[in-house]
Amino acid sequence: MRIIIERSNLLKSLAHVHRVVERRNTIPILSNVLLRASGDGLGLKATDLDLEITESVAAQSEQDGATTVPAHLLYDIVRKLPDGSEVKLALNGEGTQMTVSAGRSNFRLQCLPESDFPDITAGELSHSFEIKAAELSRLIERTQFAISTEETRYYLNGIYLHTIESGSDLMLRAVATDGHRLARAEMEAPAGSEGMPGIIVPRKTVGEIQKLLGDGEDEAMVRIELSDSKIRFSLGQIVMTSKLIDGTFPDYQRVIPQNNDKELTLDRQSFSAAVDRVSTISSERGRAVKLSLVDSQLTLTVNSPDSGTATEELAVGYESDDLEIGFNARYLLDITGQLSGEDAVFMLADPGSPTLIKDGGDPATLYVLMPMRV
Repeated sequence: MRIIIERSNLLKSLAHVHRVVERRNTIPILSNVLLRASGDGLGLKATDLDLEITESVAAQSEQDGATTVPAHLLYDIVRKLPDGSEVKLALNGEGTQMTVSAGRSNFRLQCLPESDFPDITAGELSHSFEIKAAELSRLIERTQFAISTEETRYYLNGIYLHTIESGSDLMLRAVATDGHRLARAEMEAPAGSEGMPGIIVPRKTVGEIQKLLGDGEDEAMVRIELSDSKIRFSLGQIVMTSKLIDGTFPDYQRVIPQNNDKELTLDRQSFSAAVDRVSTISSERGRAVKLSLVDSQLTLTVNSPDSGTATEELAVGYESDDLEIGFNARYLLDITGQLSGEDAVFMLADPGSPTLIKDGGDPATLYVLMPMRV
């Protein structure tokens, strides 16, 4: 194998694939990236056995071949090479070492054979559809923060993607919850998604696809192929295949309140800034902030036994009975950070019941937040 490639092209592709590789591996081959030179291109592949990413990049192959080298090490080397340089990758006769050279820089890396590299076989993917990168990114962005990190409730460690009938329309819906808060976003279901199984896309896969979408064009199309155990995303020359979480997502509809009749309308930015300020008094970001509503005035209060007390008042739209309710300050900031409109609408019931939060700028999203005792 001998190939010449522009540094910028190689670096961009390595940046995409090396993130999948875990820093610590008990299986040496999983620390490596597979490089395959053929014709006028270089193929790269990395995996952690649950998630696999491949990418093809233009290159000048002088001798076709394949090998695997340490992914993070190769990325760091290429990252530190001079801008605009041409990188030569050459395998020695025994296939045990690869030389990486650019200008006066030369590196020799230990290789492991291509035949040892694992392959995630996707099997038959029963459903296939295309979606705009910007739309997929919005679904993920609006819900990703609510994914649970509690490993014992593994079925909450991802985004639940499914189709649902809403009136006469079929919607593609993304839901995430950690038991304390719930985020739901939806869009018109793309052609081909009808009858797809409800799937739970793992947290790591969600994070990686969101990074890839951030590097691409908003108008680009992403092809999604899925079955009840695997999902594949194709974006340009990048293909990501992932196992899905094998579990049943809870019936989230039951926790979305239907009869909350106390409506609170407030300016999102002013409210978010006020929550951030009063929560400064507490060393714990998860400290409860108390919301006291009287007529059209909201008073935010945080009490800390160690530091003291903070209060702030805001003028809001509220015409229901007086109410005091507490929320986790960090959760409030997470949700208000996702809202796109100027106004946020809180639908409240009582101090012990979940609150429904709507985005004035995006009716296709909603959030549920459990209260805290204050």
